[in-house]
Amino acid sequence: MTTSEALSEATLRDYIARFSNWGRWGEDDEIGALNLITPACIARAARLVTQGRSISLTLPYDAFGPQNGGFRPNPQLLTTATGTDHLGGAQDPLPGGWGPAKGFGYADDTVILPTQAGTQWDALSHIFYEGRMWNGRSAAEVTSKGAAHNGIEKLTGRIVTRGVFLDLATWKGVETLEPGYAITPDEVDTYCADKGIAVESGDALIVRTGFMSARRAAWGDYSGGAAPGLSLTMAPWLYDHEIAAVATDTWGVEVRPNEIPVFQPLHLVSLVHGGIPFGEIFDLDALAVDCREDGVYVFMFVASPLPITGAAGSPVSALALK
Repeated sequence: MTTSEALSEATLRDYIARFSNWGRWGEDDEIGALNLITPACIARAARLVTQGRSISLTLPYDAFGPQNGGFRPNPQLLTTATGTDHLGGAQDPLPGGWGPAKGFGYADDTVILPTQAGTQWDALSHIFYEGRMWNGRSAAEVTSKGAAHNGIEKLTGRIVTRGVFLDLATWKGVETLEPGYAITPDEVDTYCADKGIAVESGDALIVRTGFMSARRAAWGDYSGGAAPGLSLTMAPWLYDHEIAAVATDTWGVEVRPNEIPVFQPLHLVSLVHGGIPFGEIFDLDALAVDCREDGVYVFMFVASPLPITGAAGSPVSALALK
């Protein structure tokens, strides 16, 4: 199936039955498709670093981000010690019983940061379907204390692999794919053939729709509104190609409005049942420029989430290394 015309809730259930990885890596597994990132995958990715160049894929965490406050607020930086405190003498003597300042000064701050406010990974505890999360664990395991299993900390240090960059906006000659545009397996296969890319087990798929670039000056309904993204029909493709992780420049990875009357169905198939971490709000514009200049669309991808115990997601300082 390569179009969304015949999709239905029956398709969702069929996909879940056929493309689930529950139990594949044991009943206690908590990292899902990241099991596909073997030592050989990491070594393969490291051999791609030949130019000595690092490209950040992370949007700044500040008050000017894409959140509209309806579901999540943007990050807030609260400064607790400043240079003006130092210059005004407020830091002499030093706190904590450290004695006279004798010229020493400091800055300190606190961040109020929803774990999924900006560039971030969804944990395998983030989404439930019919009372279950990844590997069949009960949604009851996620409480006010966090996730007892499948928390984001289980993915820390594991997202180091070959990144395959699909710059679909540039390839199609547009600033952005339009809201509601569904990216299908046929399109992905054609793009990879055009770029000479052979997708391999353990790869991370990184998809640029151009939507962030188009909305950067005025975010509007970027967070949660209509957007281009992966079709539900990508679920079999991701499973068959043994993709370890997926990241895009949109709020929710998959196309919105959703193709069937179920909220975020690709999450239900590929994250909940496939165990594939989804990366959202990745800033891929600088990478697009770099790839256009050197023609290199595969690279070492390093994007480890913070080990926030029990969290359903995490900020990330993601890098493409060439």
